[in-house]
Amino acid sequence: MTQTEIATLAGGCFWCLEAVFADLSGVERVDSGYAGGPVANPSYEQVCGGTTGHAEVVQVTFDPDLITFRDLLDVFFAIHDPTTLNRQGNDVGSQYRSGIFYHSPEQKAEAERAIAALEAEQVWSNPIVTEVTPLEKFYAAEEYHREFYRRNPGQPYCQLVVAPKVEKARRLFPDKLAT
Repeated sequence: MTQTEIATLAGGCFWCLEAVFADLSGVERVDSGYAGGPVANPSYEQVCGGTTGHAEVVQVTFDPDLITFRDLLDVFFAIHDPTTLNRQGNDVGSQYRSGIFYHSPEQKAEAERAIAALEAEQVWSNPIVTEVTPLEKFYAAEEYHREFYRRNPGQPYCQLVVAPKVEKARRLFPDKLAT
């Protein structure tokens, strides 16, 4: 029996990340939440206020025999801008920072290799500011955030921000999509 692994990633709004990663083969579940700050059990409103130190994140539970951590990182870096400090598009604040919260020394090393490779390829004109830090604590987001895009595809933010990222991932990674 294959052991699952967990990746915890921050790349702007968690609705975007959840929608993209939920589409991938080998991903068993995606949970939106908060990580990276000292406040225990923060609420969405607190995190959005930018005072808790947390980032909006997703925890991706995946089967490494079907999709690797590096595969997840490739998708992650393709769907957000890792060069903007504390922002993604119009979402501004440290809660929208780019981050990889690693669960093991192997994940840390893989994240650092992925960033070094992207920097060497000069994919972006600005340096990557993605933080690579150990996951200390994950707090699940409120239930109404779960599968937000799937349940609210007509919502304006979903149409303007989430849908283009989902479409981009589907276009760039057709071989990684669940059937």
